[in-house]
Amino acid sequence: MKTTKITYWVLTGIIALGSLFSSYSYLTSPQMVATFQHLGFPSYFRIELAVAKFLGVIVLLAPLTGTLERLKEWTYAAFTIVFVSAFIAHSSVGDPMVMRVFPIIFLVLLAGSYITYHKIKENHVQS
Repeated sequence: MKTTKITYWVLTGIIALGSLFSSYSYLTSPQMVATFQHLGFPSYFRIELAVAKFLGVIVLLAPLTGTLERLKEWTYAAFTIVFVSAFIAHSSVGDPMVMRVFPIIFLVLLAGSYITYHKIKENHVQS
């Protein structure tokens, strides 16, 4: 159980740090403005995505119980959509493989976080 909790927090922490960094970059980096233009997205989407990722990190890190646990489930789903969409967007404009791989890596980390989250939740129910 201890290993599962450590794995959960490490994976979730990496996702949280990566998402916070990207949120900050979306709002402050001229390079990100150019990247979103290169991908064909409107400028407002960059701001919208930054805010959504920031709020998603809060939900992922918050100890939600009861009916609020559904919010965490939806947050996992939203991050899944973001990472899959990033892969598709970078692939569709012919970006280098490294730009395509990062969203997939984060998707795998997210899957690990989700699986370990549910293992921890199951163990609390059985206890």
